[in-house]
Amino acid sequence: MGHGHSHGGGIPSGSAAARNKGRLAWALGLTLAYMLVEVIGGLLTGSLALLADAAHMVTDAGGLALSLLAIHVAGKAPTPGKSFGYVRFEILAALANAVVLLGVTAFILYEAYRRFVEPTEILGWPMMLVALVGLGVNLASMKLLSGGASESLNVRGAYFEVFSDMLGSLGVIVAALVVMATGWTWVDPLVGAGIGLFIVPRTWRLLNEALHILLEGTPPGVDLAALKAEIEAMPGVLRAYDLHAWTLTSGLDAMSGHVVVDDFAGGPAVIRAIRALLDDRHGIEHVTIQIEDEALAAETPRLPI
Repeated sequence: MGHGHSHGGGIPSGSAAARNKGRLAWALGLTLAYMLVEVIGGLLTGSLALLADAAHMVTDAGGLALSLLAIHVAGKAPTPGKSFGYVRFEILAALANAVVLLGVTAFILYEAYRRFVEPTEILGWPMMLVALVGLGVNLASMKLLSGGASESLNVRGAYFEVFSDMLGSLGVIVAALVVMATGWTWVDPLVGAGIGLFIVPRTWRLLNEALHILLEGTPPGVDLAALKAEIEAMPGVLRAYDLHAWTLTSGLDAMSGHVVVDDFAGGPAVIRAIRALLDDRHGIEHVTIQIEDEALAAETPRLPI
């Protein structure tokens, strides 16, 4: 029996999210600086659209702080009790961000309904000025986070939150202009509800991605059936079974499996070929392969899945 285990000299300490720690820190600083202004502005103007944007901004600050905490925790060294370390904590942070965003959206929709039933006075000019400042802060934060949103689920969650606030600021500006020009206060809760509804699909996708990783789903772009066929086409390989690929955290995938060979002596060469295949074509460096002959394969317990 032979084993092949490769993960580039150990699980990388710098995950995709960790590489963007500085971006998250700057975005958090901008968000905290503006958060107090927008919360106070929303309370003083009586605008639900502005309060909806302020609620998302508060959520942003918490989400960004949670993302930074997740990166710090994920960077802790593995222990005998947690052999993979704490890298999965980043995915838990992304999941928490998505759940909180959905909860905030539900509250905004409820508040919009209440405002339709009981209209309140709205101060248009202060409302628009606060929203203009918020738009600038959100655009700056989006610029900071855009570079890491494509590679880290954790950073992507933070980016979606800031993106939703940017749209919220635009909506508040439009609502303020309409209220000042026409006096139609019902436009304000309408925009507030629209802000909440707009972010639901993106937040739902983020939630599904986080759950997919936590449920050990196969990473996007990895076709296990095609991978099995590629391995079985290699010289010296009779068949492959119990192939599993999963994501530990964004940018860090792993794979394990059993490979039956016709000659144990050629096992190391087969392992090297599989490592190269997974690294070059699928970007998977953490690979564990068990080499077997037919007799050993017949004795190997199978997973009940």
